[in-house]
Amino acid sequence: MSTFWWVRHGPTHARAMVGWSDLAADLGDRAQLQRLSEALPAGAVMISSDLIRARATADAIAKGRQRLADAPALREIHFGDWEMRSFAEVEAEDPARLRAYYDTPGKVRPPGGESWDDVCVRVNACVDALAQDHGDQDIIAVAHFGVILTQVQRALGISARAAFAHRIDTLSVTQISHDGHWRAGPINHIV
Repeated sequence: MSTFWWVRHGPTHARAMVGWSDLAADLGDRAQLQRLSEALPAGAVMISSDLIRARATADAIAKGRQRLADAPALREIHFGDWEMRSFAEVEAEDPARLRAYYDTPGKVRPPGGESWDDVCVRVNACVDALAQDHGDQDIIAVAHFGVILTQVQRALGISARAAFAHRIDTLSVTQISHDGHWRAGPINHIV
């Protein structure tokens, strides 16, 4: 059985839709990072998104764990033309598409960006390969809100809209296991 320990990166403090923009994380709370590192399995392999906020968070909690190559497939949702814009700005410009994107996630794409279905296909392929390559190992994956929700949706067998209702705080841990079937453990656990 593979167990994924999904860690959401440290906070960016951005007040906009942040997807593929490469913003740094605030990793100033060393005590919290230490607690987080100690709560994760010592013998796990570790992977992260290739965006700096995830890579730096992974570096801060690695503590000698084997690091796998950073994975672009674990990037956050690509918001396209909505990237780094506030919800209010996008709503004023394209309210119908924005509402459809969040109210009925699936095939709706931001202009130049990804749909929820696109993100799921990208992330699931990466996670499936990790589960196959690392069989019975614990895998710590430092990633993003949307990425983690794709795996919550898959493990719980729920709709995308129901997945979006889950809270995934920065520096939280969500446990997902695979033994032929995907199963969710604690979601959004703060140490």
